[in-house]
Amino acid sequence: MLSFQDVTLRRNGEVLLEHLSLTLYQGQKVGLVGANGIGKTSLFKLILGELEADQGDVELNRQVRIAHMAQEVSGTDETALSYVLSGDIELTQIQAKIADAERDQNFEPLGALFEALADHDGFTAEARAEQLLVGLGFKTEDFQQPISAFSGGWRVRLNLARTLMQPSDLLLLDEPTNHLDLDAIFWLVNWIARYSGTLILISHDREFLDECVQHIAFMAKQRIQFYAGNYSAFELLRADQLRDQAKQYEKQQKNIAHMESFIRRFRYKESKARQAQSRIKALERLTRVEAVHQASPFQFSIREADRQSDPLIALQDAELGYDAAVLTHVNLSLAPGDRLGLLGINGAGKSTLIKSIQGTLPLIKGERTPGLHLKIGYFSQHQVDDLDLQLSPMNPLQRLAPTVSELELRTYLGGFQFQGDQVEQPARQMSGGEKARLALAIVSFQQPNLLLLDEPTNHLDMQMRQALATAMNTFAGAILLISHDQYLLTSTVDAFLLVQGGQVSAFKGSLEDYRAQLDLINEAKPTHDVNGPIATQVTRSTEPKPKDRGQGHKRLRQLTTRVHTIENRISQLAEQLKVIEADLAQPSLYEHAQSEALEVLLKDQSAVKEAIAQLEEEWFGLENERDQLT
Repeated sequence: MLSFQDVTLRRNGEVLLEHLSLTLYQGQKVGLVGANGIGKTSLFKLILGELEADQGDVELNRQVRIAHMAQEVSGTDETALSYVLSGDIELTQIQAKIADAERDQNFEPLGALFEALADHDGFTAEARAEQLLVGLGFKTEDFQQPISAFSGGWRVRLNLARTLMQPSDLLLLDEPTNHLDLDAIFWLVNWIARYSGTLILISHDREFLDECVQHIAFMAKQRIQFYAGNYSAFELLRADQLRDQAKQYEKQQKNIAHMESFIRRFRYKESKARQAQSRIKALERLTRVEAVHQASPFQFSIREADRQSDPLIALQDAELGYDAAVLTHVNLSLAPGDRLGLLGINGAGKSTLIKSIQGTLPLIKGERTPGLHLKIGYFSQHQVDDLDLQLSPMNPLQRLAPTVSELELRTYLGGFQFQGDQVEQPARQMSGGEKARLALAIVSFQQPNLLLLDEPTNHLDMQMRQALATAMNTFAGAILLISHDQYLLTSTVDAFLLVQGGQVSAFKGSLEDYRAQLDLINEAKPTHDVNGPIATQVTRSTEPKPKDRGQGHKRLRQLTTRVHTIENRISQLAEQLKVIEADLAQPSLYEHAQSEALEVLLKDQSAVKEAIAQLEEEWFGLENERDQLT
């Protein structure tokens, strides 16, 4: 479907890709990973034709339909639903022609136009667009709201919905989980699982990658290495490769040192001169193994308060909100060492709770009792936007600690990868990732004993997210975390609070339990109801009650749709397996003892067979459930 032939790409004089040769096939789902600024978004622009290769060719069939997210959504009077529907350009054109013909009372072409509309599944378009909006967290009353009424984060969701609405053979998604909550991410994972086209996904969320892709394209040092398997499999393979590379490097360095020593000793001795020259030529021809430099550039800790209180803060019978109460009867106490994650749908009141604890949002009713030595470090959703862009990384730290030496401040900022002249560079010249690191550096520098973190991982790459998790795990104070990053949640918190229905309660279960409950509710509730409660205990039942006969019919339709989807996907995978096995039957593949192509094909064969087995297992389960309903 998509092929790069000896492609070299430069931007602003910097080489991003050099001699890239890579082919992607129909139906592959690929995660494109690499450090921030490495050129992943530029690669998307190259695919879209917005950039031209400096060398080589990008081969893409003209018939391939590409869907990708636009960078920005303007605040217009167009409604949310209309904007999402406009993602299907061909459908919009057909509908416009029908409207023109009806207005002009030109009835002759209407029959063909309505037939084209039916072929394009146009009669269900509005329902499909509404389902996309609901899945991404919008409420029914939002559908007819103008785009201008939504904040930047919600406009990003609208943009994603519009992209998913567009029929496509190739889907390019660049950090689609930014500005999504966990509920929307779980929904998006299910949507991607049903998508039959080719997907290239840029994401720094390892759990999301694990669930969405079967291949990893790792971008580093002007090259792209292609791996079979999800992100976790890639990490294991990459670690093995790096260990092997380190051993090869060490062995080669010893050989080089030995040859260089021989050359120094005998280069000018007539009896050994020929041997010395031979070694000089051997060194010149030698393909050098690169040294392994995998240590993270981010190594920091959260500066802790000198003293603690126990409890640090308590809310007693509190009502929280703005003009009206969003949360009522809140009783919460935080002590040193507490590590809590907040769960709940978007708009349930998670950020309201954090702002009330922090003190910027006064309580409507009840008591907020801070400990004597409470010191809060607060990272808000809009922390990056609130940075003073005229200030350098050094300026806010000097204001917070005027007696600390410049050397100490530079050392501290170095842990966040601000080095040399960067510490004096104004924030307006920084990338989104650099601004996010600076915001975290400022919060961490304040020596808190209570960390309130509201979506701290937006704009952060894998290495920085890992460094943040490490710093949080060594922090002795309390942590209250809102995050859509499943890895950060599972690796740093000990328990969860559920914010739901105006209440805050302990959630008895893991993140997987929360997801399972969401899945059950999404199956049981009407399509447009996004406010269904989440039970704290799960009750599973496969037998419909007589009074729920209408719900049983709906479930039967859902099962039938999913069964057909699985059958189509199994057919596609079976065809893909035939191609792989035909390639494996080629004798030339076995001419080399350690053929990389053979290794990739065997891994692909195993992955496809496993995918087919999983789908068949799900198919049998669904068929059994269908039998019980019919």
